[in-house]
Amino acid sequence: MTMALIGRVRQDEAGQCLEIDTQYRDGLRGLGDFSHVYVYWWAARYDIPELREMLVAPLPYADGREVGVFACRAPVRPNLLMSTLCEITSIDAAAGTVRVVGIDAFPGTPVLDLKPYYGVTDRVQRPKEPAYLEGWPEWFPAEGMTLMPGEE
Repeated sequence: MTMALIGRVRQDEAGQCLEIDTQYRDGLRGLGDFSHVYVYWWAARYDIPELREMLVAPLPYADGREVGVFACRAPVRPNLLMSTLCEITSIDAAAGTVRVVGIDAFPGTPVLDLKPYYGVTDRVQRPKEPAYLEGWPEWFPAEGMTLMPGEE
């Protein structure tokens, strides 16, 4: 199995940005017609053998609760593939920049793929969720999200 790094996450004075490598910039054609994009990225900071062997992780948003890594979005897992649904604020295909809001990846994080959000296929009317998520908002906050406490 082979994966190609298509770019990196960048943070600058203007906000969050995905820098897409030159050879992949043609792939941005048409992405500007969408308001949101799934960003698939590699949790490189967690690429430590012991962390990749972890199968149970604590939930920082549910005190005292641990679940299997396939039941959460923790970056400790056998494969460090992560995804974030981000709002697109602008795209400069020639420069290879996609400005986004809400990516929960560190600057320098490798970007592996981008896929547009399709409202017809990417949402569920009545999802089943665990009780510890009770009280969370129905929709993702418009202002995006922040990293967990203690993260840069």
